[in-house]
Amino acid sequence: MRLLANIEGQGTVEAAVVIPVLFVVMLMMLQPGIVLYDYSIMRSAAAEGARLLATSSAGEGVQGCEDFIRNRLSAVPQQELFHVHDEGCSWNIELVGDESSESVEVTISNELRPLPFLDLSLRLLGIANEEGNLEISVRHEEANQPPWVEGSQAKSPQQWVEQW
Repeated sequence: MRLLANIEGQGTVEAAVVIPVLFVVMLMMLQPGIVLYDYSIMRSAAAEGARLLATSSAGEGVQGCEDFIRNRLSAVPQQELFHVHDEGCSWNIELVGDESSESVEVTISNELRPLPFLDLSLRLLGIANEEGNLEISVRHEEANQPPWVEGSQAKSPQQWVEQW
């Protein structure tokens, strides 16, 4: 009876089992948050870059638009968990179109390093690339002119004003 009443080490044994499991669960919840943060910053930068690209001329605006997008992407911390920055910037920005085209398209892709313990499982699942990084890509396409302009005879803003 005396052995059953002596349970002084029970809390220590339970903590030794529960604490590692709790840390793994916290890590598993943190990684999707990091990916979602990157994705939302990239998505808003692509949308704003597409709006800027739609109003820029062919030669002069492309570099300025890319600089603007890179400035917006600077909200992502320069940590490998958010953005791999080993041998130069891993932001890949592709701009298609200008103000004279029917539509513009901005594509941004990024790599981030998964948290420890998750990198092996992501590689086994085939989600990570050869380097063991996660790849995120965002594409935003936008028409240069609103639908009501497409049906009208006026194509320039000055002609829109005259038409009204």
